Amino acid sequence: MAINLQKGQRINLTKENGTTLTQACVGINWGAIEKKGFFGGVTREAVDLDGSCILYDSNKNATEVIYFGNLKSKNGSVKHSGDDLTGDVNGDDGLDNEVITVDFSNLDSNVEHVALVLNSYKGQDFGTIPFASIRIYEGSPTNVREVFAKYDIANDASFKGHVAMVMGVFYKRNGEWKFNAIGDPTADKKLQQTIETVKQKYL
Repeated sequence: MAINLQKGQRINLTKENGTTLTQACVGINWGAIEKKGFFGGVTREAVDLDGSCILYDSNKNATEVIYFGNLKSKNGSVKHSGDDLTGDVNGDDGLDNEVITVDFSNLDSNVEHVALVLNSYKGQDFGTIPFASIRIYEGSPTNVREVFAKYDIANDASFKGHVAMVMGVFYKRNGEWKFNAIGDPTADKKLQQTIETVKQKYL
């Protein structure tokens, strides 16, 4: 699988050794907003970004939403590491602030799309965050084996002025899971709006 998958690129989940990827993680890392004070000092404003995973059936209906208020799908195939309310307040520690894990082998048979989205809970503009990145990789929250999609939100001008984005969509085609690296900002303000945007534009 290619590292730094480009936006709009579609890949299957077959690894170099011919086996199929059965589990993927989505890691989100971001920093607090730095503000200069009147006397030259720097203060940091906590940033609350929320990664979410939406499961859709063949009719494009959302069957489950895994997010900070619902950390696990009913059968445990999708798990969320928990809500990070601040981001890295002392600079980038290199670790993901939130991780969503998807086990494709355990998803309900009616699930045909697994969408990954990001929302700024307090409405803080992506363009004001000093660093924010997303990586989709094989492994576990504590063991990154191979990254196959990565987005640098803070340094991508297209995200400026936005507070929501669609990271990508895993989709089932002829019984096999594939991935569409979307990486598009949206005009949405809340998660519920983003769920509808995915349904209308990306499935």
